[in-house]
Amino acid sequence: MRVCVVGSGGREHALAVALGRTAEVLVCPGNPGMEALGVECGDGPPDSIDADLYVIGPEAPLVDGLADELRAEGRLVFGPGADGATLEGSKAWMKELLAGAGVPTARYGVFDDIGPAREFLRSLPGPWVVKTDGLAAGKGVLVTEDIVAAEADAAGKLSGEAFGEAGRRVVVEEGLRGPELSLMAVCDGRRAVPLAAAQDFKRVGDGDTGPNTGGMGAYSPVPAASSGVVDEIMDVAVRPTLAALAERGIDYRGVLYAGIMLTESGPRVLEFNVRFGDPETQVVMARWHGDVTALIAAAAAGRLDTVPAPKFTSDAAVCVVLAVPGYPDSPRTGQRVLGLEEARGKDGIQLYSAGIGSGLVTAAGRVLGVTAMGPTIAAARERAYDGVRAVSWPGMHYRTDIASAAAAASEVETGR
Repeated sequence: MRVCVVGSGGREHALAVALGRTAEVLVCPGNPGMEALGVECGDGPPDSIDADLYVIGPEAPLVDGLADELRAEGRLVFGPGADGATLEGSKAWMKELLAGAGVPTARYGVFDDIGPAREFLRSLPGPWVVKTDGLAAGKGVLVTEDIVAAEADAAGKLSGEAFGEAGRRVVVEEGLRGPELSLMAVCDGRRAVPLAAAQDFKRVGDGDTGPNTGGMGAYSPVPAASSGVVDEIMDVAVRPTLAALAERGIDYRGVLYAGIMLTESGPRVLEFNVRFGDPETQVVMARWHGDVTALIAAAAAGRLDTVPAPKFTSDAAVCVVLAVPGYPDSPRTGQRVLGLEEARGKDGIQLYSAGIGSGLVTAAGRVLGVTAMGPTIAAARERAYDGVRAVSWPGMHYRTDIASAAAAASEVETGR
């Protein structure tokens, strides 16, 4: 089978590697870093690529209807149409759908004027969450313990100054407390099967400080995500959401990514995304045993019942994202990336190119995901940072605490 993966980031690189175990894969458009690391990339629009299956990575082309266009041409596509992609394209629409389906989520309000938004913020106990209604590349969310900062953020978004049209409507939420996890489920329109849970790190700085980013690292498995917890999330969040979409006439074939907070009252949905997470995909795909292509093709065809459920190795995976100076607010690109060959030669390491341009220079805010496998989270983490130390460019920065708490916990559990 020939598979076209649509996109150009680290998520698409990870998908290409996983699908490439059993299929011929082309990434469109990809990036020069992927090609340097052994992945075939193609030019031109996706509909110009001859493939048996199309896997759409980023949210923007899904919201813009690329899956609909390809399906109208008779192509087999993994990714929701524009109607289903509204789940991520409009957070207000998502919250309304969840409320109607009885899916547990935070108390919220939707506003296009600062006066009512400020009044609602002051009615909440804190912490406070302010989100752009539209797409903002993972950077349109503020979580804060400071009511003044929350009000200022809402004003900046609503004015259009912070995120343009994406922020002229905001969703204000009551902040929840508890461990977070990401659970991605593969859906065929009627059925859904969970993948391994992961935890990502959204803030740019150690200790979860600084602004939100597209993601600075991830690990899997998540100690708090037992099989019982995953089953509960599927029962109270994922399957009711899929059913609610179907009730609206939406045939959802793709990934439902549930961002979950494990509160004292049970799982609560923080967000739903309509595509594979980044960098969660980098660790989940590394742990996935079996034929990834067969399962995704079956979901795209509406036939998940014809293939075995996905299985995952007991080994852990840790991904550390390397970024350019100034990321995320004012990324400065154009630096030469050194050490790729040394890093990829280390035991248990897989490199995923997120933003390496021609001449192997940095070309985006997030540049490289260094992912490592190991028998424990601690071992995988040690290998990942060993790989990180082999790579360099002027001003390179990364978090030094990815999976540190989980690694320490795993060593206590094993008596090390």
